[in-house]
Amino acid sequence: MGLFSSSTQTIPTSGEVPNHIAVIMDGNGRWARKRFLPRVAGHKRGVETVRDLVKQCAKLNVKFLTLFAFSSENWRRPDDEVSFLMGLFMDALKREVAKLHENNIRLVLIGDRSRFNDELVKQIKASEELTAKNTGLTLTIAANYGGRWDILQATNRMITENPSKTGPFTEEDLAPHLAMCYAPEPDLFIRTGGEKRISNFLLWQLAYTEFYFTDTLWPDFDEEAFQAAITSYQQRERRFGRTSEQLTNA
Repeated sequence: MGLFSSSTQTIPTSGEVPNHIAVIMDGNGRWARKRFLPRVAGHKRGVETVRDLVKQCAKLNVKFLTLFAFSSENWRRPDDEVSFLMGLFMDALKREVAKLHENNIRLVLIGDRSRFNDELVKQIKASEELTAKNTGLTLTIAANYGGRWDILQATNRMITENPSKTGPFTEEDLAPHLAMCYAPEPDLFIRTGGEKRISNFLLWQLAYTEFYFTDTLWPDFDEEAFQAAITSYQQRERRFGRTSEQLTNA
């Protein structure tokens, strides 16, 4: 399966600190509305929270952090908000990539880039190339991403690259074509803002991930809130289909 094993095929190792954390950053608009501010003010403040979380993950020696920045369904939002988000994404890339590089952080973007303008695609590519050889935290931004899109594009690529094979295909055949083939499956999934769903995020990869939902709005998700998520994770028993007795006797 490429670099990493599947949690449905082998038993992953897990420690006190998650190796891979995936986050849906929800609540920017509500945070702004509570303060009688435009929704875009919440998105701006949310970028600062991203910066802080990256620092905290690097400090804890988390190896992979994946953030759901813009889903394939977010194009349904008002045009002015979508336009602002695209501009904010572009500005954040330009401002932050040098800092990421200085701190040995690798940046990767997953998602369908076909709807992005040429300038944004060029900036994404330049940012990835600049940080490609960094060996610290891998920061993945999911933009115009959807879990169903990911599985479908992986399936299509798998079939295209194996034109003579009629099946059956296996996980090992599909896995190298998934958007996050370079990373282990997430150990911990966090969603802020009070909603309790995964919203088409990493549908394949979250098979055995521990879920943590919090009412805290994303701009308020500070170090204390993050530590509460880590503490919750540390209290979980990760069995991967086994019994508690098997873990005790291992």
